[in-house]
Amino acid sequence: MQTIKAAVCHEFGAPLVIEEVTLEAPKMGEVEVEIEAVAICHSDISYQQGGFGGQLPAVYGHEAAGIVTAVGEAVHGIKIGDSVCVTLIHACGHCTTCQSGRPTICETPVDNFEGGPIKQDGKPVMRAMAAGAFAEKVVVDQSQLCVIPADIGKDVAALISCGVVTGVGAAVFAADIQVGQDVVVIGAGGVGLNAIQGAVIAGARRVVAVDMLPEKLEIAREFGATDVVLAEGKPWAEVKKILGRGADAVLVTVGVAQVYDQAPRYLGWGGKVVMVGMPHGDKVSTYSPLIMANQGQAIVGSKMGDMVIKRDIPWIVDMYKQGRLKLDELISGRYRLDEINDAIESTKSGTARRNVVILK
Repeated sequence: MQTIKAAVCHEFGAPLVIEEVTLEAPKMGEVEVEIEAVAICHSDISYQQGGFGGQLPAVYGHEAAGIVTAVGEAVHGIKIGDSVCVTLIHACGHCTTCQSGRPTICETPVDNFEGGPIKQDGKPVMRAMAAGAFAEKVVVDQSQLCVIPADIGKDVAALISCGVVTGVGAAVFAADIQVGQDVVVIGAGGVGLNAIQGAVIAGARRVVAVDMLPEKLEIAREFGATDVVLAEGKPWAEVKKILGRGADAVLVTVGVAQVYDQAPRYLGWGGKVVMVGMPHGDKVSTYSPLIMANQGQAIVGSKMGDMVIKRDIPWIVDMYKQGRLKLDELISGRYRLDEINDAIESTKSGTARRNVVILK
């Protein structure tokens, strides 16, 4: 048992508090990682606001990178000193979904509270999203890690752990974009920019970015959007003018229920809406089953881009090293751990691509 600093949430909607917590040593199949960088994801904010539920106190953070400092028994392919991406993808490897090649939706429950490694004054602290990476160190299952080259900056590597795999994977795997198809990406934040890059990699004919902020649309062009549309009035009508028909795929990367109401309006016959952004749990959306059934359309969910991290993170790293994937440009700001509430407020403003907390 060791003492570390972490940003702890004691009350939903309240600022995080930098406090000391204790961290248990890694058990069988677990790995201890010293966190060097962790990015602020909107999912962290939704949890902090109480939109996803969960126990308190809690330590959030799941988009991280660092150095392995200890390993438990039966850990394979990971050793002390390795540079790693730390993800929330806890995969048992033996349930139906894992065995079907979909580890991001592993069905095996994990006790991240009573049975988790984080304690404070002898009482459990929630290891949110199986990570709890707003802290100096984490203990996670080996399935959540992917070894990366030591020369990749940890600030950039942290982004790969969630925002990049989620966006790129949503385009390449969940949407299954084919060469020559037309794609709409709603939301030009961190995940949306990666969805745009993923659509380009997949060979889309046109990639249309839709957002409420003109400055974010200009950034979307830098990441590969061929066209941009301001989200006011009836943006789906403008998109259809650009494409000459509806889109083959619409990737919704913002967690706003109203946007999901509108998303099918962008589709062409046979098109697909991919749900990436996650609204709070009490929010619902509506659509016309008649139109979607008649036009052969679909709505599918995508968690973490349907990625298999040990297969796909090395691919993403290689694309970055070749200059075919922008990652450095995703970082809007760098903060210390004691500035984490400022990083969160900046992210909530909607203007940031990705804010990163640097711990070392």
